[in-house]
Amino acid sequence: MPLAAAATVLGFVRPVAVPCQTWHDPHVDTTLRPLFWVGSSRKDLRQFPEEVRQAAGYALYLAQRGDKHPDAKPLKGFAGAGVLEVVEDFDGGTYRAVYTIRLAGAVYVLHAFQKKSRKGIETPRGDIELVRRRLRTAQEHHETMRGAEGDLP
Repeated sequence: MPLAAAATVLGFVRPVAVPCQTWHDPHVDTTLRPLFWVGSSRKDLRQFPEEVRQAAGYALYLAQRGDKHPDAKPLKGFAGAGVLEVVEDFDGGTYRAVYTIRLAGAVYVLHAFQKKSRKGIETPRGDIELVRRRLRTAQEHHETMRGAEGDLP
């Protein structure tokens, strides 16, 4: 199934076929990795304040290009640097977008949430478990897409 034609995959992973024109010209950036949203991550990110959405969106765009946002850090509890988070503070709140570049040729947004706890900077256990489940879903989806003719390297 071609990525541009896919509307819903597995019922909860959606590819984004049209790059955002805020940061780049789609006629120039022809080598962007496809971006997939797992679970409610896209809906959740859309609930963030505009400034936070723009910062997270730019980080995702850089990941699609194969680059890394200066504020993107490996999420603790995951081996290596394949699962990253971007943390943005805004108006007294802390917002996080978690994504993976671990799967060749694609970027998967695993989770987006506002951290509620005032204790420490550690990511809550429930959010870590959700990221783990969604990472497994992304891995399954990636294997399926790699098996489809010509969709992913």
